[in-house]
Amino acid sequence: MSAIERLTDEFSRLPGIGSKTALRLVHHLMKGSRDETRRLARALVDLAEKIRACDVCGNFSEHELCDVCSNPRRDRSLLCVVEEAYEVGAIERTGQYRGLFHVLGGRLSPLDGIGPEELNIAALLARIDRSAGEIREVIVATNASVEGEATSVFLEQEIRPLGPRVTRLARGIPVGSDLEYVDGTTIAQALAGRREM
Repeated sequence: MSAIERLTDEFSRLPGIGSKTALRLVHHLMKGSRDETRRLARALVDLAEKIRACDVCGNFSEHELCDVCSNPRRDRSLLCVVEEAYEVGAIERTGQYRGLFHVLGGRLSPLDGIGPEELNIAALLARIDRSAGEIREVIVATNASVEGEATSVFLEQEIRPLGPRVTRLARGIPVGSDLEYVDGTTIAQALAGRREM
């Protein structure tokens, strides 16, 4: 297998990258300067050698503790549980959340062989238990998929006996959308979560 084929194969393993896009990326790299390609290669090596899971929350970090866990100004009474580490960034970019995070590393999916043991759930429960009441609210921010909903129900059943309030992200109609184009499930969730004006 040639270097072009090997790299095309590696790119096509990435989510959202098909074989045609992978080949286009390889050709882009070949047309560029050798320095650009070396910078990309160094960045990939650095990623593999320097990035690790935070010892507390499971977020990606270059240190034992991620930037969120090591920040003393974060609200330690709030804990937001997400499926994947990149979702921490999505919530952080809002500028509205000042609490801590916990990354599950996926969601429950029995058909795919992913149960509670394959996720970072035991560490979450131990973390809440060790907090001795300091964590007063756990926000379950799993996706609105069938697996995400099943994960949220499972987590609620496991967390509630430990004492903190368990909440779920609100669901509803995106700002700027027209009702005629919104799916029925989203409209139903928006109706169920309606609030006083």
